Amino acid sequence: MKDRDSGGLRIAFFPDAYNEVDGVANTSRHFEAFAKNRELQFLTVHAGPRKEIVTAGSVTRVQLPRSPLTFTLDRTHEYDLAFWRHYREVAARVQDFDPDVVQITGPSDVGMLGALIAHKLGVPLAASWQTNLHQYARSRLSPALSLLPQSVSPRLLSAVERWTLRAAMRFYKIPRLLFAPNREMVTLLEQTTGKPCFLMPHSVDTAVFSPEFRDRERCPFRIGYVGRLTSEKNVRLLAQIERALLARGHRDFRVVVVGDGAEGKWLRKNMRQAEFTGVLTGRDLSRAFANMDLFVFPSETDTFGLVVLEALASGVPAVVSSVGGPKNTVQHCKTGYIANNLEEFVAFTELLLTQPDLLSSMGLAARMYALSTSWERIFEGMCQAYERLLLRGNVVPWHS
Repeated sequence: MKDRDSGGLRIAFFPDAYNEVDGVANTSRHFEAFAKNRELQFLTVHAGPRKEIVTAGSVTRVQLPRSPLTFTLDRTHEYDLAFWRHYREVAARVQDFDPDVVQITGPSDVGMLGALIAHKLGVPLAASWQTNLHQYARSRLSPALSLLPQSVSPRLLSAVERWTLRAAMRFYKIPRLLFAPNREMVTLLEQTTGKPCFLMPHSVDTAVFSPEFRDRERCPFRIGYVGRLTSEKNVRLLAQIERALLARGHRDFRVVVVGDGAEGKWLRKNMRQAEFTGVLTGRDLSRAFANMDLFVFPSETDTFGLVVLEALASGVPAVVSSVGGPKNTVQHCKTGYIANNLEEFVAFTELLLTQPDLLSSMGLAARMYALSTSWERIFEGMCQAYERLLLRGNVVPWHS
């Protein structure tokens, strides 16, 4: 580590998302707030609608616009093929800032710029794994290949997933230090890249997401979903759950769908008891969570699923898939259930729909679990990993 008179670590942060409504952006803003509260010297560089430089305390945030050569990844995420044009300006700013470490959150246009600058300036690079890009690629390509023969489509999709994972792992061999939000990905990254990887879970603001925002009675039973309405989120399972409950004679329920995306049109056409709110933020989102009775999250591609923790903080039990990161957030039979298939999603939903005492006790347990999490501890752990890297030149990871 460089000699410092005082003030501790100096961190240059290049997040994939900052203004967007998603888990990466949420974590990025919390990381910046942690640095400000601790008076750490912190430089954030991210993409946004216009050029903007804001300094508040020890934190400076640089927002850079994307160019007309930008293409859309989904409704809220983009990639600028010409984002490199900011290189000279950002490299000079980072050099003047003199960071101890550069942290990126993935191989986005912003992340690649941060990685290049770290390499050119000889600054240690750290990266976090936020998105299962290989599963994302497979789910996005699947509808386009649905017209191919059944003997061809699965093999091609598997090849795309394998190639995408291989490309992502090659990128993650570049940093000296890695972070991942679940244990399976920690193990995979360490085995594939040979680099130390630390577990980096998530927390939630339990004042923003709280049962106190509930302002409705129990009936009808409200089954909630919050997130992008896209294929990789497996949202069509919501329609299948609704159909199964109706077939079993249940009528006094609603499915509240919060979010937007390409699958929204299909869901509106194929669901009879659903309410579509669009994207909600702020107090409206807090109320939407608190007014749910059960949260259902069918995604198999999320590495963590921050919305699940937001539901738990709101006193709402969750049913999640046994595939992906959200299963690490739910305590099976205590704060919700982990479902292996559609039949279990339906059975667990029906169980809580028909047993109000069980629903109430799980809601209390969910809230208590959320209260036990802490952004402070998470970011303290990251800083300890940085310091071990910088002081010793190598890191032996711990898994907590």
